[in-house]
Amino acid sequence: MSDLTNEPLLDMYIFETEQLLEQLEQLMLNSEKTEGFTRETIDEVFRIMHTIKGSSAMMMFNAVSNLAHRMEDLFYYLRNEGFQGAGSSYITDLVFEGIDFIKQEIAKARSGDYVEGDPSELIRTINEYLNDLTFANSSAADSTDTYEAPGITAPAASNDVGSPAPVYISQSSNNNDTPRHSYKAVLRFEDGCEMENIRAYAVVHQLKDIASDISHIPENLTSDESSEIIKKDGFTLFFKSELDHPRIQEFLLQTIFLKDLSLTELDTAENNRDVNGKKSPQKGSGESSNTARKSAGLAGKEPQFSSSHQNILSVDVSKLDKLMDLVGEMVIAEAMVVQNPDLAGLELDNFQKAAQRLDKITKEIQDMVMSIRMVSLAATFQKMKRIVRDMCKKLEKEAELVIIGEETEVDKNIIEHISDPLMHLVRNALDHGIESAQERLAAGKDKCGTITLEARSEGSDVLIIVRDDGRGLDRNKILKKAREKGMIFKPESEMTDREVFNLIMQPGFSTKDDITEYSGRGVGMDVVAKNIEAIGGSVVVDSVHGAGTSITLKIPLTLAIIDGMNIKVGESLFTMPTISIKESFRPEPGDTFTDPDGNEMIMVRGECHRVLRLHQYFRISTDITEFTEGIMVMVEHDGRKVCIFADELLGQQQIVVKTLPKYIRDFKKTRGIAGCTLLGDGSISLILDIGGLIN
Repeated sequence: MSDLTNEPLLDMYIFETEQLLEQLEQLMLNSEKTEGFTRETIDEVFRIMHTIKGSSAMMMFNAVSNLAHRMEDLFYYLRNEGFQGAGSSYITDLVFEGIDFIKQEIAKARSGDYVEGDPSELIRTINEYLNDLTFANSSAADSTDTYEAPGITAPAASNDVGSPAPVYISQSSNNNDTPRHSYKAVLRFEDGCEMENIRAYAVVHQLKDIASDISHIPENLTSDESSEIIKKDGFTLFFKSELDHPRIQEFLLQTIFLKDLSLTELDTAENNRDVNGKKSPQKGSGESSNTARKSAGLAGKEPQFSSSHQNILSVDVSKLDKLMDLVGEMVIAEAMVVQNPDLAGLELDNFQKAAQRLDKITKEIQDMVMSIRMVSLAATFQKMKRIVRDMCKKLEKEAELVIIGEETEVDKNIIEHISDPLMHLVRNALDHGIESAQERLAAGKDKCGTITLEARSEGSDVLIIVRDDGRGLDRNKILKKAREKGMIFKPESEMTDREVFNLIMQPGFSTKDDITEYSGRGVGMDVVAKNIEAIGGSVVVDSVHGAGTSITLKIPLTLAIIDGMNIKVGESLFTMPTISIKESFRPEPGDTFTDPDGNEMIMVRGECHRVLRLHQYFRISTDITEFTEGIMVMVEHDGRKVCIFADELLGQQQIVVKTLPKYIRDFKKTRGIAGCTLLGDGSISLILDIGGLIN
């Protein structure tokens, strides 16, 4: 591999290859459902592998390029010879093995680990399978020798313009024979795709396999000015090739982020003048857009790659993070201006009008930045299909993944926190929940189980539900295991089903009697709970024995800016997320009492709630210790409520969430604290972790 760490070319390669692999996975999963490949699927897989092969070769990632080449061979064969003797399920397994290998190599490239993996075993398997197919297909008379060794590829097929053959050239294609065709091609890339000069270089690199006498405008593709020239005038190529017009056209149409293509065949004299750098003759360069489209075989219709993404701009996530930080600082600066203590008691009507205008604009900017950062859950949900598919094969179960609400959007940082927990929950549903086909039939169920992955918005939160129609949770079995591990801290008869089921979220808890590849070690569910609670979310488990289990993740839309209620305890300031607050009130004498265990309780409209004194919990000195002198704030988390006692409410405002300094997290007790924020007067307020306080 080449030493390209942190270079834009490597970033572009990783980004685009990962996108192509996601498309490839979806194609394979969809094809497996229909138990076969359509012509369109084969063409698309061929295009993807051809692109990965070329871009990997350009990056000198030879292991990936060689593997992609052999997978391309496989789909070239299917494209031209059909399915005689071919098994779609086996082919899908081979492709998934290839995807996994390429993903591992991409991860190495991202981390700077340049030790290439060895795909030779998988390449050998593909070669053997191709030999079996060619032997079984007697109609492919001269294709038997084609796949005997890596590096030798299939011969060119039919020149039918209606169904052009793929541009697929053997190692010996660049021979000394004089090319019969001369071409001029003008490529225009999609607006906002960036690094047009690098993309142009990639085209030239791949074109060398099938063409000679290549020249281009601009000549120097390493300068910054070349990108601007390509944006303005397009990338112009002159070359000669043995291949005819339809096959050259198909080759160029495989270019990533291509918006427009003009391909013209020139006579020899015209091409010689162009190649030597002289001005192109009127016939080759002065055609109208419509004429150029005709020459490229696209007359009468817009190209299929025209305008669907040209108004979309790819932006580095780190820039969005920086923009979000600046918006947060702007929110703090606005609060410091509007709430400045120097303004206390002054009549400033004009200032208040200007401050309201500033507040409106700030909120609009904040909403816009938030919307830019929002990403749909579709990609995260679709990845679960591969997990279900692989586990069904290994566990010999039948299950279908149903996805609902994948268009729901959350902040990109939230997605990074929930991907692993979701994967574990889906695995658990299939391993623990879904029964074998025999068990399901004996229980009167369909032999194919169903796992439902659902997302929906609920106020400022998003609910993600993982539901299965399997065997469900056994309350008695869970209580027995919890009893053995000493996890029960209240009478079992007083525990609700939800409290019992939530015991599976405790560290070290597992109801599996045997250890498998996927479960039984007592780790996983507690990590799910910790990861979700770390972003201010909660996990709720519901189940009906014999009918299935439902696990609901409640997560915030964003982590950056939230609505908060500021309170005071002694000289200390705290902020509560308003989403957790149910009500606030001042107790009357006689509303509070002490239970037999010594816990302070308060009666609110006929219901008893536990009281938490913040000054005692955080050991803060304060003069307000009587309930009738302070304020009670009732908060709720995960269906449980507690009344927090504080000195006074200071008011509500939007707050920017800052993480606690590392030295505090490492050396101080921070239970019950989720972070900190800067208030308008410059003072620091600690953000309360309501879930941690209630637990």
